[in-house]
Amino acid sequence: MALRKLLPLMDRVLVEKIAPPAKSMGGVLLPDSAVQKINSATVVAVGPGRRTNTGDLVPMSVKEGDKVLLPDYGGTTVKLEEKELHIYRDDELLGVLTE
Repeated sequence: MALRKLLPLMDRVLVEKIAPPAKSMGGVLLPDSAVQKINSATVVAVGPGRRTNTGDLVPMSVKEGDKVLLPDYGGTTVKLEEKELHIYRDDELLGVLTE
C-alpha cells in the first residue's frame, strides 16, 4: 500500500501534536492528571496561502518543520496512516516556538 500524503488547501496547516513526557526527569511514571495538556505541535504540511479580494496570494506565516503553539480549542482531527494529525487555519496558530 502506498503512503498517502495530505496537502492542505488555502491557508490551512497540517500539524502533529508533540506528546508530553510520560516520565519525570527522575524516571518516575507520571499519572494522566499530572501530564500537561498538549498545546504544541510540529508543522507537517502547509497550504499555498489565502487569496485577498483582489486575487493576491497572502503567503503562509509558517513552514514545514516549524514548532507552533496551538489554541486550547479548534482545529480538525484527521487520521492518516495510523497517525492522528490536526488541521488549523494559519491565523488560528498562536505563535512559532523558537529555541
